Amino acid sequence: MPHKRNPILTENITGLARMVRSYAVPAMENVALWHERDISHSSTERFWLPDSFVTSDFMLHRFNSVISKLVVYPENMMRNLNLTGGLVFSQRVLLELPIKGVSREDAYRIVQRNAMKVWEGLQHGKSATNEQGESLYLQFLLDDEELRQSLSEEAIRECFNFDYYTKNVDRIFARVFK
Repeated sequence: MPHKRNPILTENITGLARMVRSYAVPAMENVALWHERDISHSSTERFWLPDSFVTSDFMLHRFNSVISKLVVYPENMMRNLNLTGGLVFSQRVLLELPIKGVSREDAYRIVQRNAMKVWEGLQHGKSATNEQGESLYLQFLLDDEELRQSLSEEAIRECFNFDYYTKNVDRIFARVFK
């Protein structure tokens, strides 16, 4: 994909991650031999131990290089998210409904029904947002009488809060940089 930056570097990292994970199998099989410590475990350890450490070290250096050169365009990210007409929030709505007593099957039907209206509207040239900047999906959900029996307008609007998805970012960084 020529429009992407650093695709080879990141694809290399994800591919090597599969290799490192594959070393878990012989490592776990060696656990059964710990009490005996016969020599069958050592033949695998001569491969997976150094290979996993060297590969992980390489991956971390490469990842550090990618992150240090990362360029983020928040305005473009938000514009792209808004192009979906609010569909990025469908999972959150789906998860809220069973909390309010709606069966998973009914919740899925309600969420999907409104999501399909958004796709249809977008395909027919309807704007992803209204004059107030509200997404098409939010509009459809607020107009859905079956949904409104379970979720209030406030609860529906809260499902469209981006802060929900980033609420633990500071906590994560605090744990990483202790």
